[in-house]
Amino acid sequence: MKKLIYIMFLFLPVMASAQSYTLQKCLELAIKNSYDLKNSNLDFQMADQTRKEAFTKYFPSVSANGAAFDANNYFIDEKVDLTPFAAVFAHMGLDPATLGLPSSIPIKKINNGVVGLVSAVQPLYTGGQIINGNRLAKVGVDVSRLKISLSENEVISKTEEYFWQIVSLKEKLNTLDVVGRQLEELHKTAGAAVAAGVTTRNDLLRVELQQQNIESSRIKAENGIKVYKLLICNLTGLEKEGFDITVSDFSNVKNPDEYFIATKEGIKGRTETKLLEKSVEATSLQHKMAIGKNMPVVAAGAGYLYHNMLDKDAKIGMVFATVSIPLSSWWGGSHEIRREKYNQEKAENQKKNMEEMMAVDIETKWDQLVESFLQVQVPKKSIESATENLRISNDYYKAGTVSLTNLLEAQTLMQQSRDQYTDACTSYYLKLTPYLQATGRNSPVN
Repeated sequence: MKKLIYIMFLFLPVMASAQSYTLQKCLELAIKNSYDLKNSNLDFQMADQTRKEAFTKYFPSVSANGAAFDANNYFIDEKVDLTPFAAVFAHMGLDPATLGLPSSIPIKKINNGVVGLVSAVQPLYTGGQIINGNRLAKVGVDVSRLKISLSENEVISKTEEYFWQIVSLKEKLNTLDVVGRQLEELHKTAGAAVAAGVTTRNDLLRVELQQQNIESSRIKAENGIKVYKLLICNLTGLEKEGFDITVSDFSNVKNPDEYFIATKEGIKGRTETKLLEKSVEATSLQHKMAIGKNMPVVAAGAGYLYHNMLDKDAKIGMVFATVSIPLSSWWGGSHEIRREKYNQEKAENQKKNMEEMMAVDIETKWDQLVESFLQVQVPKKSIESATENLRISNDYYKAGTVSLTNLLEAQTLMQQSRDQYTDACTSYYLKLTPYLQATGRNSPVN
């Protein structure tokens, strides 16, 4: 007894740590902890930094340059010829030789010094490159934000798929429990009949074979639940130990008419449509920037120059204007402009094509959703019939009017009808979210 209590004490922390999570909670954790979403957010942050970088192009370009040098020769190394002056002195009656006047004077200047220049240049006209560059960077931010939405949709789809598969397998385990209890009772009845000599041992073996089949199905279902739990834990960042899920009402399947939306409205709200619009906008801006590259660039600036190369400090302030005309760029620039124009037309064609494909996708997903809803109704009625058939077959078997084979067939039909209903409900939930996402909406959460 003490040993049993000790074993229960060891497992108590594990049992206490078990926690069930709703679909809503699983989705919240998956969105929070998904590595794909984290990377998408990093892409958004990088795009935002690119936008901020592009905005700085509106500001003046400020630069500072300095240099110090010490040369082994003078930059200015010349001689000034004084011969003309000698003639002047001679005319005045003076002898240049007596005066000690040389024939030339050497001039050597600038073999070391310091130079510094600070300048600021403000672009005045760049052919729209700065404006369109900023607009293009803004488009990049919008695209990154939309890609986050796509990543969220993918995470939601995976999480819901794993969640509903677990629910489905649990429902099937419940059905196996029901059938298992029935077979256990039937095994007792058949065993008593064999002992009394009323029936052969063959009937008992049939029951045991069916029990083995049920146990095999149970193992497969439990292993499937383990796998899907591992997958959902990987998405949500939860520990697999003690993890479980809970759902309010698995059979609460709503009429899809509640979620219907016109195809055109669905296309407008879809993330892919917004991405295509941004693609067209981006190619239009790239076309404008290609034109801007071949336009003159006008800038104004101011500068301050300092040097001491003439053995004294010199400080010079200046203002200037520049005009740059890319003459040689015009040779290839016209082809670049035309290429970007074609690229813009290509993006517009792709947008129209994808919108047509999205219309087909929305209508297909709607048909699949309606079909899955109708499939739910069929096994729901079959369960009632199969359950009643099993009850009657069980009574007749006890009365000895039907064979064990008929009773086992009735149990199989009941199990199949319940499994079909579970599969139909699961299929409905797995098709509802794709339809909502295809029409630009979030998935409903029970």
